[in-house]
Amino acid sequence: MRPLFIILSLLWLAGCSIEPWVKPYERAHLADPIMSFSRDPVADSYINHVHEAREGARGAGVASGGGCGCN
Repeated sequence: MRPLFIILSLLWLAGCSIEPWVKPYERAHLADPIMSFSRDPVADSYINHVHEAREGARGAGVASGGGCGCN
């Protein structure tokens, strides 16, 4: 039982040494546009900014910062 545990432990630890297939700097090129939440992220960013400025809800969404939004 103990040799089996040692062999399984070594195999489990060997899995930690495998490098990822995709490097972090390659992930942006492999991202599929269909996985995006919106079709036009620039327009959504503008609408979000206008909503935050009108509602005074700055910082409640994804954006960070504060103020009236009149910059």
